[in-house]
Amino acid sequence: MLRPLLAGTSAAALLAGVLIAAPATGSPTASPAAPDPAGGVTHDENPGVPVGAAWSNAYFPAAQADSPTAVTLHADVLRPEGLKASDKTPVIVSVGPYFNHSGQTDRETDTYQPSSRFDDLIDGAKLMQRGYTVVLVDNRGFGGSTGCLDWLGSGEQADITAAVQWAATQRWSTGKVGMYGKSYDAVTGLWGADLKPKGLDAVVAQEPLWDMYPYLYSNDVPRPNQTGTPLAYNSIASLGGTTGDSARYQKAAAYEKQHPECLARNLHDNVVNTSHDSTYWTLRDQAAKAKGATTPLFVTQGFTESNTKPEEMQEYLRNHAGSVHAWFGPWEHVRGNEVDTQTGQLSQGRAGFFDEVVRFYDQHLKGIAPSVQDPAFAVQDNFGHWRAQKTWPQVDRRTSVALQPGQYLDAGPVSSATAAKALTSDQRAAVQQRGVPARTVRRPAGGDLDQLVRSSLGTQAERSTRDLAAAASTPTSYQTWSKAVPADVRVTGTPRIALRTRGTGEVYVSLWDVDPAAGKATVINENVAQLSGSGRTFDLKGMDWTLSKGHRLVVTIGTIETGGWNALPSGRLVQVKDATLNLTTQSTAGDVPTQGSASPWLQRYIADNTIEAGTPQPATFTVPQP
Repeated sequence: MLRPLLAGTSAAALLAGVLIAAPATGSPTASPAAPDPAGGVTHDENPGVPVGAAWSNAYFPAAQADSPTAVTLHADVLRPEGLKASDKTPVIVSVGPYFNHSGQTDRETDTYQPSSRFDDLIDGAKLMQRGYTVVLVDNRGFGGSTGCLDWLGSGEQADITAAVQWAATQRWSTGKVGMYGKSYDAVTGLWGADLKPKGLDAVVAQEPLWDMYPYLYSNDVPRPNQTGTPLAYNSIASLGGTTGDSARYQKAAAYEKQHPECLARNLHDNVVNTSHDSTYWTLRDQAAKAKGATTPLFVTQGFTESNTKPEEMQEYLRNHAGSVHAWFGPWEHVRGNEVDTQTGQLSQGRAGFFDEVVRFYDQHLKGIAPSVQDPAFAVQDNFGHWRAQKTWPQVDRRTSVALQPGQYLDAGPVSSATAAKALTSDQRAAVQQRGVPARTVRRPAGGDLDQLVRSSLGTQAERSTRDLAAAASTPTSYQTWSKAVPADVRVTGTPRIALRTRGTGEVYVSLWDVDPAAGKATVINENVAQLSGSGRTFDLKGMDWTLSKGHRLVVTIGTIETGGWNALPSGRLVQVKDATLNLTTQSTAGDVPTQGSASPWLQRYIADNTIEAGTPQPATFTVPQP
C-alpha cells in the first residue's frame, strides 16, 4: 500500500504580519528627510558598500488612511559612484523585512553598512556599471522603518505603493522603476504588480508565494509553521540597528520592542484566522487581486519546493494580463544564480540568470530591445530536460476522471487503529465542535537566511516503524490506479479533486508516478483539507511531471500521514462516496529544447520521495492522452 511521503528538507521562514491600515492611494505628500549620512559612502570608505556604488540613507512617509500613528519608511539607496545628484537613472526597488543593517534574520554584525541581501544581483548583473540605482526599503516594523509589522496587509501594501512612487519621483530617477526579490521580497514584487503604482514597469520575483494563506494553512488545516512564522518575524522585527546607525534609525529599529502590541497582534491574527474566506486572508490573496495587472513579470518557481510552493500560481498567471517570463522546474527554494554547495552546479540548472534579468530590465526600463530572444517560459521536466514554450501550463487536453469510492480511518500521522482508539474524549469533542481546535504548534528554530522555521517532515525510516498491520485491518487510505500510459504524457497545471463524503475528519490526497517494472512509486503532488459535512473540492499544487511510457498514475485518498501539516484526526471512519480528479495533460512530442541541465535537487527529491509500490491494483481509469 502506498504511503504519503515528503522530502525531508527544511521549509524556510518567509513572512510575518498583522492587519493595521488601509491601502495607500495617491503619492506621498512629504519630501524625504536629508540623507543620513549626507552624501554617498563608497566602497573605499566602507567595505560593506558594493564596489562601484555610493550609499546613503533616506526616509519617506508611507501613505495610509487609518493608521493611529504616521509610518516613516527607511531605505538604503545605492547609486552608481561618481554621479551627480541630478543624474537620472532607472531604479530597482526591493521592499521587505530583511534589510536591517544588523542582519537579515538574526543579528549578524554590529558593523554599520547597507544590507548585503542582494549584493549578488548588484555585482552579478553589474548594475552600477550599467547605470541603475538600487533602493532597499524596510517594511514597516523592520530595520529603520517605524510602525507595526503587517504581513502583507493593507499597511505593507501601502508601503509598496509608497516605495515605488517615491523612487519614481526623485530627481535622480528617470521615473522608470523595477522591483526585485526572492521569497518575501518576491511577494512584495507580485503585490507591486497587483497594486499598479505609477512608475512600476517590471518585476522580477523568485520563488514567491502566490497567495499568503497557503503558507500557514491548507484548506483549514494548519501547517507546522502556523505560529512559528509569525514568531520568527516578530524576532526579526526586534533585531535593532548597529552602533553606527543614527539615533533616528536606532529609534525606529526599536519600535516593536517599545510597542509589544504589534508583536501580539501579529501572532494572534495569523493564528485565529484559519479560513481562506476570512477578511484577513481575502485582503492578502494576491492571486485573486492580480486581475487586470499588466506589469511585465519575470518569475521563477520550483515545483518540488518545500517552502513557497506553487499553490495558486496558475490562478495568478491566469489573472495577470501582462507579459510573463519564467523559469520553472524541479528545484528547492533557491535563486536563479545560486550554486549548489554539494555539487558546485547551478541550483536551478540553467545558466545566465543575471543576463536574462538585465535584458528584461533594459527592455522595460530603458527601452533597449533584447539582443537575445529568451523563451517566454523555460521549463525543466522531471528528467532534467529543459524546453521552451509560450505559456504555462500548455494544455493539450482537459479531462475529469472518476476515482474509486472507498473509506478510510482518519487516524492521523501514526496511521494505526491503536492511535484512533487512543483519542481522548476531549479530542473527540474538539473534532465534533470544530471551530478553532487546539493543535500542536512548533516554535521557530535557528537557521540560515530565510530558514528560521523548519517543517517537521516525516522520513521514510519513521514511516517504516508504524503499525502497518493494524492499519491494514482498518485502512487509513485507499488507492485508485490508472492503466499504464501508452506513451510519455505530461501531467501539468493544477489538478483539482472533488470529494463527496460522509463522516467527520480530514483528508490527504496524493498523486504517485508508479513504475511497474521497477516496483517503485514517487509522490508527485499532494494536498490536504478539512472535510465539510458532505465533502470538499480543492486544488492540489501546480505541477509539471512526465509519466514515462508504461508507468501508472495512482491517486491515494486517506488520513493525513505526513508531518507537513498539524493533523487533528477525528478517529472516525470517512466514507468517500465518489471522487473526481480534474487533470490537464500535454504531449511531449512538440517539446522545443532550450539550454540548461538537471537541477541537483531533482535526484535528491526523487530519492527522498520514492518507495516500494506494493502490489499493483486493477486499473479503473485512463490518464487522458493529448
